[in-house]
Amino acid sequence: MSDTIERIKCLIVGSGPAGYTAAIYAARADMNPVVYTGMEPGGQLTTTTEVDNFPGYPQGIDGPRMMVELQQQAERFGTDVRIGMVTKVELSDKVGGIHKAQVDNKTWVEAETVLISTGASAKYLGIPSEQRLRGGGVSACAVCDGFFYKGQDVAIVGGGDTACEEATYLSNICTKVTMLVRKGDMKASKAMQHRVEKAKNIDLRYYSEIDEVLGEQVVEGLRILNNKTGAKEEIKITGLFIAIGHKPNTDMFKGYLDMDEVGYIITKPKSTKTNYPGVFACGDSQDKEYRQAVTAAGTGCMAALDAERYLGSLEGILENEKEAVAN
Repeated sequence: MSDTIERIKCLIVGSGPAGYTAAIYAARADMNPVVYTGMEPGGQLTTTTEVDNFPGYPQGIDGPRMMVELQQQAERFGTDVRIGMVTKVELSDKVGGIHKAQVDNKTWVEAETVLISTGASAKYLGIPSEQRLRGGGVSACAVCDGFFYKGQDVAIVGGGDTACEEATYLSNICTKVTMLVRKGDMKASKAMQHRVEKAKNIDLRYYSEIDEVLGEQVVEGLRILNNKTGAKEEIKITGLFIAIGHKPNTDMFKGYLDMDEVGYIITKPKSTKTNYPGVFACGDSQDKEYRQAVTAAGTGCMAALDAERYLGSLEGILENEKEAVAN
């Protein structure tokens, strides 16, 4: 490593609502934050055509525009936003230790605090027609986008608790919900399965997969394959929700930070603190329950406040050490 390696007081890894909110608070606290945007600047909201449930936007706002405005707000207070991806880290387990991060597999920086807001990526089926219509009726969040399909026919793919929860949510606002489960049973808890089975407008189909998403510009229907009989059927829908899970973008922190079996970073109760001093996690990198823009922003605020207090505690430690030496 070079002797002239850059030293940063507050490094924010990843953008999106969590990262930019953390940057706003950190910049206002004179922590001079540097944000590396990651592979998808702005995070998952850049693939959302309209955000209707974030406070402060009575007419709604499209996801990419919202992220641009959050970035501009962070930059107004002095945040240094850089296009680049942190690809490797070397974290210190000592209080007051310096953490190191490699950007784009080449440049190293040092940081007194690291705020992780790398988010999570929704898992998709990988069908070309599904990918083409993302933002045109294909969504990975029923709670986020279901409102736009009120009174319409939709479909959802998945058999776990999240799929059941989202199917039930959709059944309350949509005329009909076709739920496709690849196997002959669901992975969801019995309680969640019962909720789905009791809903009169949920058409639950086992051994069912998507053969093709129909439509040119927007979703117009589905071609469904019964993987047990080989039979195919087309149905008309206007919205398709994929609920087969999320993968947190935290691989680079494995071996350092405590995580659950999926890879979500475990933080200490009522905080964003990880098991490494000076390292904090916010947004979807540590939240597998809510995964909303507003909750991500809230934990971004918490991470910046936790980092500010951490740096303040270090100043107190240094002052005590100076007094001890003087005496």
